[in-house]
Amino acid sequence: MRAIVGVDVGGTFTDVALIAGGRLTTAKVPTTRDQSRGVVEGVALALAEAGLGAGDVARLGHGTTVATNALLERRGARSALVATAGFADLLTLARQTRPHLYRLDVAPPAPLAKVTAEVDERCGPDGVLRRLDPGSVERAARRLGRAGVEAVAVCLLHSYAHPRHEREVARRLRRALPGIHVVASVDVAPEFREYERASTAVADAYLGPVAGRYLRRLGRSAAERGLPEPDVMQSSGGVCALEEAAAHPVRLLLSGPAGGVAAVSALGMQEAVSFDMGGTSTDVCLIRDGEAGISSQRAVAGLPVRVPHVDIHTVGAGGGSIAWIDEGGALRVGPQSAGADPGPAAYGRGGRLPTVTDANIVLGRLDPEVPIAGGLRLDARAARGALREVAGPFRSLRAAAKGVIAVANEEMVRAIRVVSVEQGHDPRGRELVAFGGAGPLHACDVADLLGMRAVVVPAAGGVLSALGIAVGDRRTDAVESVMQPLSDWRPGRIRGEAECELRYRGQAHELSVPVSPRASLAERFHARHRERFGFDDPAGEIEVVSVRVSRVTAGPALELPRAPRTAPVRGPASVALDGATMWVGEGWTARRRPDGSWRMAR
Repeated sequence: MRAIVGVDVGGTFTDVALIAGGRLTTAKVPTTRDQSRGVVEGVALALAEAGLGAGDVARLGHGTTVATNALLERRGARSALVATAGFADLLTLARQTRPHLYRLDVAPPAPLAKVTAEVDERCGPDGVLRRLDPGSVERAARRLGRAGVEAVAVCLLHSYAHPRHEREVARRLRRALPGIHVVASVDVAPEFREYERASTAVADAYLGPVAGRYLRRLGRSAAERGLPEPDVMQSSGGVCALEEAAAHPVRLLLSGPAGGVAAVSALGMQEAVSFDMGGTSTDVCLIRDGEAGISSQRAVAGLPVRVPHVDIHTVGAGGGSIAWIDEGGALRVGPQSAGADPGPAAYGRGGRLPTVTDANIVLGRLDPEVPIAGGLRLDARAARGALREVAGPFRSLRAAAKGVIAVANEEMVRAIRVVSVEQGHDPRGRELVAFGGAGPLHACDVADLLGMRAVVVPAAGGVLSALGIAVGDRRTDAVESVMQPLSDWRPGRIRGEAECELRYRGQAHELSVPVSPRASLAERFHARHRERFGFDDPAGEIEVVSVRVSRVTAGPALELPRAPRTAPVRGPASVALDGATMWVGEGWTARRRPDGSWRMAR
């Protein structure tokens, strides 16, 4: 009996999903400081419960927050940028936009590269203008060596069109600086817009040593225990080999959340909003025609990163989010989190600050008599004591708990509106797919606020991201800049799933349009522009900015065991699930379906 296993490392818990012989086994353990230790411990626990050994594992998938945490906490390698002569200040100048339009006191994030160097060369969009001077590369290498850098990103002007100089500089630096991690921008983001390309390359270099050490350590730990080398979930929603992930960790910034979206698609949800609420944050995504959207750029920690990623919006609201009173006397929740250590006050590990979990206990939505991950029993008395810290403005402790839940729910509702209403899509006709350790607890409240009348809680909803990682497709993405009028573009044979980034001539930003034999690119672009902005220009000239191709190899089929019939549950009521708790709100009715999922409706 061969097993497939997925492991998702979150800010609070590490989730494991194991499928073997038509049976699903799950495990949830606290996230450890060295994530690799929690991963192997969680897998061992799931194998023991399933009565299997390490040799029975045919595939091991992994979603990690190592890259994300290193970027958010600025714990990456000491890094440098090597640029064309005269352009070393590229990252500092950026786009010259303010983080907050009306707050002049807020500074933009500092560049990740603390050291810069220049090389003498110059390319334009049409070719080489000045040949590369090898002596300038040697001088740059000496400067970087004296600065003690651990990683280097090379980003030269117009290398997306003419990469020869950039690749030669990277080759010479690797030879002159052995042991230093060197990244060429054309290997991670070969597109025009030099600032975004440089920012992505520097982030990749900055994360390389940290993420590489972690992933290779995990690979060794897995091998020592007889487990296969893990595949790693990428931000694009597909897995790749461990060494590929270690080479370009900037592609892992949404590693865990992408697994949950992959699972929702694998379960056959067609028109839905995925709602993944964990201990530290909540991730939401719009599902259309059974698929999540893929975007080419997002900001992480205020810095642009141009790699394919699932259209996920994240907010700092989770079960461990800390409630507090601001200077104006208003109740706030998050983004600070109690994490796994010490965790919410109710965990009994020394935490004293009130959290969303503590509020759910005070309201009776979480039963202290029902143990959570790892057999941990909740301390209701500690939860009540912590919540008194924010109870001052309220008439009772219960009113304070309701206030904490209401504030957290509004934060998550705003996130869902970002991926739905602000993109021209009405959430009211869709199902809210709730998962994660805390998602099913808040789903009815969130759906009520959005006018959504149906909630689906998948089987193993508490570890659904791990399940998606276990069955994730293998995916490789490539992009090529085109920069031609659509009427002049003659694409070669495209193999794989493809989409073009198009715009009307004169526009500064583009829209992604899938390539399809059913309609011309022009027709699909006009329709997409009309849907997104409310108008189109059928007579306008269209430009092809770039073409993106994805090669996808399907992962294992997701086949969950059948579930026994149960009587409908009418709210208000709390239902203990595997790895989570589901709250059936007042006026809602929950029915279990044959596939083990629950559907709640008004």
